[in-house]
Order: sequence, then structure tokens, then C-alpha cells
Amino acid sequence: MKTIYNLILKGSEEKPIDVDITYEKGDHKKPLVIFVHGFKGFKDWGHFNAVASYFAERDFVFAKFNFSHNGTTLQKPLEFDDLEAFGNNNYLFELNDIDSVLNSLLVDEQLKNEIDTEQVYLIGHSRGGAISIIKTSEDNRIKKTVTWAGVADIVNRNSQKTIETWKKSGVVHTYNGRTKQQMPLNVQFYETIIANKERLDIANAAAKINVPFLIIHGTKDEAVSLKDAYLLNEANETSTLFVIEDANHTFGAKHPWEEFYLPEDAKLVIDRTIQFLKER
Repeated sequence: MKTIYNLILKGSEEKPIDVDITYEKGDHKKPLVIFVHGFKGFKDWGHFNAVASYFAERDFVFAKFNFSHNGTTLQKPLEFDDLEAFGNNNYLFELNDIDSVLNSLLVDEQLKNEIDTEQVYLIGHSRGGAISIIKTSEDNRIKKTVTWAGVADIVNRNSQKTIETWKKSGVVHTYNGRTKQQMPLNVQFYETIIANKERLDIANAAAKINVPFLIIHGTKDEAVSLKDAYLLNEANETSTLFVIEDANHTFGAKHPWEEFYLPEDAKLVIDRTIQFLKER
């Protein structure tokens, strides 16, 4: 029977990280998959709950979480109700949050007989893919990593016009077409990038990964160019690239996802990911 175990952890600047862990109890330990959402994303977006169940049914412990500064709250986990936190987010906070999740899950008493601590894997979507690459390059507890529509460059991703706006007004806004919100990004976001250019160099981090690394991308990704996938693949000598013809950035999913099935492209992504994670 599927179990969903909820945890509230302390994240960056003492803000909470909301984690849920889905698994089926058994008499053996299972690989741990930690899913890392992307920009303007959250752990319960679209089909992600169905994804968690799919992995659990195939003998994984699947954990997904909300970054401490992703803009959602414990009271409203499906809404961007804390735009102040969103505006104060940065990549270092997200790296710290992943570390907090890892540190907690690997010593959690309820999970000690469920998780095989020698099989810890990261899956990151979009910007979450970039963060997962950096974390994998820095943390030898992670044994495999997978990016879904992953970003290859976060240091040079902002236009000169955006940088000028940051310097002039201290904030830029990004429009969320789904929620119709103008979401702020404060200048500290840019300043953190500049101050940590070397650590946040995704291609350099990808080159340092010495564990199995799978890159999945769609040819019709409207948010992150397929070129990013090729750049990541070129950066790492042993990575595997899997390209899905005509797939978009979310692999056919949307929010909310009210169907009883996974989108065709998303299922292809998940099945290829599971195949990769089970390979020895």
C-alpha cells in the first residue's frame, strides 16, 4: 500500500521546506529519488503527484519538495502567496535547501528501513535540472542524476536590459501567464550570481559529474532550448542524451492535471528515467 509521509524542514533563512515522500512499504530498502522543481514551479504542480505514485509502484522512495523561497506557503501550497520570498530567492538558497532535504531523509527514523542510502538519485526539471547538476558535482552521496528539460547556463541567462533594470530599480518582474501575477526578482538574485559565477557555472559542474548522468529534452521545448541539452551532453564525457521528438517543456503536462493518466511524452520521460536508474 502506498504511503505518503509529510515533513516540514527548516530551509534557507529559517523558512520552511515542505516535503512529501511517497513509497510502498516492504521488506527491503529502495533507491531514493529526490525531485527538484523548476522556476515558477512547486512540488504539487500538474502531474507531479501521479509521477510520485508511478515511481513508488516501481520500487522507489520518491521525495519531492517546495524550495523554501519558491513563493508557496504551508497554508497555500498550490499558490504563489508569498511573493516577498519569491523575490528574495537565489540559487544558493536552493542548493542549501536540497542539502537540508538530503540530510534529513538519510537519517529519518521512519525511513531508515525503506531507503538504500547507497542509491540516492536526483531528478531536476528545467532550472531544477541546473541546480541538480551543481549539487551532484559537489555531493558524493548522489549516485545518479537526471535532467528533464534542464537549463545549461544560469550565469549568462539574463538579458542586458534585465540587468540594467535590476541596477536601476533593484527589482525586475517576471509574468506568470497561468496565474496572471507579476512576480518580483530582487537585485540580490543577480548579485548572488555575479558573486558565485564559478560555482554556478553549469557546464563546468556537468563536466565534474563522475556518476551516471541522463539528459532528457524535447525538440519543441518553448522555454529551454534543445541546445541546452546538447551543451550539457558535450560538457560531460559519459552522459547519455535522450531527445523526444515534438515534446514541449513540460512533456505534455499542465496545471492543474485532472486526468487519470500521464501525458504520453511525460510517461516516455519517466519510463526512460526509471530504466536508467535501475541500470547497474
